[in-house]
Amino acid sequence: MTTPLIDSHCHLDFEAFDRDRGALWSRCRSGGIHQLIIPGTDPEQWGRARALCDAPHSDWYFAAGMHPWWQERAVEGWDSACRDFLAHPRCVAVGECGLDKQIDTPMGEQESLLDIHLELARSCDKPLILHCVKAHNELIRRLKRHRFPRGGVVHAFSGSEDIAQTYWQMGFRLGVGGVITYERARKTRDAVSRVPFEALLLETDAPDMPLSGRQGERNSPEFLPLIAQALADLRGCSEEQVARQTTDNTRQLFGI
Repeated sequence: MTTPLIDSHCHLDFEAFDRDRGALWSRCRSGGIHQLIIPGTDPEQWGRARALCDAPHSDWYFAAGMHPWWQERAVEGWDSACRDFLAHPRCVAVGECGLDKQIDTPMGEQESLLDIHLELARSCDKPLILHCVKAHNELIRRLKRHRFPRGGVVHAFSGSEDIAQTYWQMGFRLGVGGVITYERARKTRDAVSRVPFEALLLETDAPDMPLSGRQGERNSPEFLPLIAQALADLRGCSEEQVARQTTDNTRQLFGI
């Protein structure tokens, strides 16, 4: 591939990468991955992500938001602090935020926190990075109550073509990750093969979401070309077409 790839969702700030972050990024660059976005998880993490994205890593960007897994860290004033981070020139999105039915936090509490993110995205004119686990109907209903000129992305999309098309029609793109390398993920593989190419971004969610055949291993942004190859196979096109379209989509969405 001649077009560089962008990992639109990679937790490169996590401890799992502390021992070899620099060497790993050198391998990524050699493998054609030239930019990445570090999503936000909680107020303590935002500062670490910002520090990593400052020079010399001019090709890294970050987002600020409260991941539903760490909702208990949403202390008073977190939204004001988040707004300050969103003003940083390398902070390109609000999130990762959303709804997750596999955690114990009541859905009502998750929805209340999500609503604050939706208002931040509107008032700060930033796209959203959305986390959704088994809650597409609830998330879609919430999103329909607001208008988002900048849209966003449903990260690690896993769902049907109908759901995928609904998000796209609402102005949200879909994050395509390692799930499509599993043949059993037929519904999601079919969805990403059929939605408009303009709807798709590539991501790894590293160190999580390992690819098929790498279960139990640390996932890595250096495996992004394997996801691009899987998407090319599903859509019946070249890897260069996947690289060109998804890179354009990511740059348009996040303004990078």
